[in-house]
Amino acid sequence: MVDKKIIDDIKRRAEDEDVPIMTDDGIAFLLDYIEKNNIKKILEIGTAVGYSAIKMASVADDIEITTIERDEKRYLEAVKNIKNAKLQDRITLLFKDAFDVNLEDKFDLIFIDAAKAQSINFFEKFSKNLKDHGTILTDNMKFHGLVDKPLHEIESRNVRGLVRKINNYHDFLEENDDFITQFIDVGDGIALSIKR
Repeated sequence: MVDKKIIDDIKRRAEDEDVPIMTDDGIAFLLDYIEKNNIKKILEIGTAVGYSAIKMASVADDIEITTIERDEKRYLEAVKNIKNAKLQDRITLLFKDAFDVNLEDKFDLIFIDAAKAQSINFFEKFSKNLKDHGTILTDNMKFHGLVDKPLHEIESRNVRGLVRKINNYHDFLEENDDFITQFIDVGDGIALSIKR
């Protein structure tokens, strides 16, 4: 088991440095889902500082994770955190843009927690790496409550554009016949897409 103090330290530093990590109830939902569905092989798009990868790996000793991060500072921090947690044997870190990564492996779960504007593209690129009846889980579907706001009430043009893209992704998931998607009101909003 990973030392709780190590995980708490990573979380505290992430919060101090404004690194986006999953909310407590969002991560609790994710870990519970991994345990209940006996998930062993996970692909994470968006490592940040390794917090969620470490939490996922700590569910069971035979879970293996491949995680992708393109920001060098965060990647290096994640390498350090994963070493401290003694999980470098089970968590493979890739320092790359996810669009430059081509994997042959098949995963039980793909966790999308990266650039919100690219969710449809990530989904389309990596769904071929999903096992039959596997799950793609996407975080931040509510985007801090802004998705429920009328667009004209959002002052920042960039944020309006992002909210529009999240709404498009929501529609894309609802209309995707290869997957059954549930939208779960936990944390910052989670989409759970199960391959038919």
